[in-house]
Amino acid sequence: MSEENHIKATREAMSKAYVPYSNYPVGVLIVTDNGNTYTGCNVENASYPLGNCAEASAIASMVMGGEKKIKHIYVMTKNDEGGIPCGGCRQRIREFSDSNTEVFMCSKDGVQGRVNISELLPNSFGPEHL
Repeated sequence: MSEENHIKATREAMSKAYVPYSNYPVGVLIVTDNGNTYTGCNVENASYPLGNCAEASAIASMVMGGEKKIKHIYVMTKNDEGGIPCGGCRQRIREFSDSNTEVFMCSKDGVQGRVNISELLPNSFGPEHL
């Protein structure tokens, strides 16, 4: 799948977000080491702490698909500067990543920035520390 197709799939995921309270849709696309893709969107709840981030939704889909390794992850918001994962999602991404995992910060217009997870979450704690 091309980057253009990745952006299109991430935009489609964002369009499905359930965000009646914040009106802040987020879409995510994960590309695994095997080349498979998994999407997710944020889903809010009237009791805010019970909502799901788009990254968590996509990771759950990936795990249900039998995979556990993120190669790339695209995060899209309606902001012009692109989507940036929250602190909790950075840790979630880290669980299924290595230092080369790329995070693509996207707006509806495409990729606005890219960083490795080690740049996004430096000196992180992961499964190898247990």
